[in-house]
Amino acid sequence: MSDTDDFRTLRATGIGSMPGGDAREAAKTVTGTFAGGEGMPHLPELPARGPGADMVGRTAGLLVDVHAQLEPSGWRTADRPGRDTRRAVSWLREDLDALEEFTQGYRGPLKVQAVGPWTLAAALQARGGEACLGDPGACRDLAASLAEGLRGHLAELRRRVPGARLVLQLDEPSLTAVLTGDVRTASGYRTYRAVDRQIVESALREVAAVHDGPVIAHSCAPSVPFALLRRAGFAGASFDFSLLTERDDEALGEGVEAGFRLLAGVVPGTDTALSDPAGSVMGVRTWWRRLGLNPGLLPEAVAITPSCGLAGASPGHARSALAHCVRAANSLADNPE
Repeated sequence: MSDTDDFRTLRATGIGSMPGGDAREAAKTVTGTFAGGEGMPHLPELPARGPGADMVGRTAGLLVDVHAQLEPSGWRTADRPGRDTRRAVSWLREDLDALEEFTQGYRGPLKVQAVGPWTLAAALQARGGEACLGDPGACRDLAASLAEGLRGHLAELRRRVPGARLVLQLDEPSLTAVLTGDVRTASGYRTYRAVDRQIVESALREVAAVHDGPVIAHSCAPSVPFALLRRAGFAGASFDFSLLTERDDEALGEGVEAGFRLLAGVVPGTDTALSDPAGSVMGVRTWWRRLGLNPGLLPEAVAITPSCGLAGASPGHARSALAHCVRAANSLADNPE
């Protein structure tokens, strides 16, 4: 089975982040839930451990020839790698060790996440304290550095889990704000100029091209630019289903017909009561009917995930939420209408 075949039959997965700081426990939970053919396991992220395990710091540790250090205002580029970078690399190595331990003999799809080039440019400050987003040259350098770092990261994962068929997820929660000019400057009194859509698309395509398997984008923000992502070569998108509006219907309908995979976040990512599995995907069925698409195609087009990362959940809810994704996805497959 190819990477693409795995992706097309995917029913459920997680977003990336998990609660707590125990890498082995997180890897055990994720692989135990998804590695038995019920979904796609992923490399867990544990931001509660602190700087370097957070989303931006973790990806900064992957960059090649671009270094970062933590300042009171956030992550900032630096002349050389320091303790903050070393800590990020150490946390990631610990996560990889745990994943390797719990995937011995595993063969199947495996997802790995990193911050995408535009959210990274919006979050990582240049030496003067403003975001790299305000400097087109810095944005280009950052995308190239990220691409090179991801190339090495994916090779490391293939070495550690040789039976894995990798799916790369680029986290882009700031992408819409980058396109609309809504990313605030350091002072908070103004915003950075909107970046041209062709430039945004080009950088996304450059980074996605490092992987010869499926690449998806994840965003919990409203108005995900689905059509742009598809043009940039992405195989699918992961999103908070509750934020969809009828304005998204045309892009999603065209995407589904072109084979673009949708990872619908319908299971609460923070501690709250979970409905029955069928109830969790009722809205997906209703939305599918609104699109007027063949109900039989629904399980092939839509996979089920939490609404966003699980870092803010209790360990118990995180375990329940992931298991609930599997049950809800099975309910959708058994009764798409």
